[in-house]
Amino acid sequence: MQIALFQPDIPQNTGTILRLCACLGIAAHIIEPAGFPVSDRHFRRAGMDYLDHVSIVRHDSWSKFEEWRAAHSYRLLLFTTKAATDYRDFHYQTSDILLFGRESAGVTDAVVEAADARLVIPISPGLRSLNVAMSAAMAAGEALRQVRNPHD
Repeated sequence: MQIALFQPDIPQNTGTILRLCACLGIAAHIIEPAGFPVSDRHFRRAGMDYLDHVSIVRHDSWSKFEEWRAAHSYRLLLFTTKAATDYRDFHYQTSDILLFGRESAGVTDAVVEAADARLVIPISPGLRSLNVAMSAAMAAGEALRQVRNPHD
């Protein structure tokens, strides 16, 4: 199981997600350009000393990420508010990549088209979205629950 962040632009969220990856033993991918340098104090503060315990791969661009993914035949699962499939109803695999878009703008049409599945975390009507770090935690929790307990 892996988590990928498409052009993240809020350093605190990225740091928090990387901390999540460290704690759950999940590899992390950052698809550039990010909206902040890795030396950003907010990023370092949110990730704390956990950043030394996570495998982080930085991809220079979406196309470089896609080349890497194709070479490994990983399935790409996009979490988006514009999906119809409830993330709890999806059947995850250990080799899946859980992809989360940029906080301010989501993902490009090319990313949507490349996704093997588009999943939504249902929220109350009239509200826009969850924080991306909260969404990543919920998605990773459900995906790991399923692959560790395949009969649930």
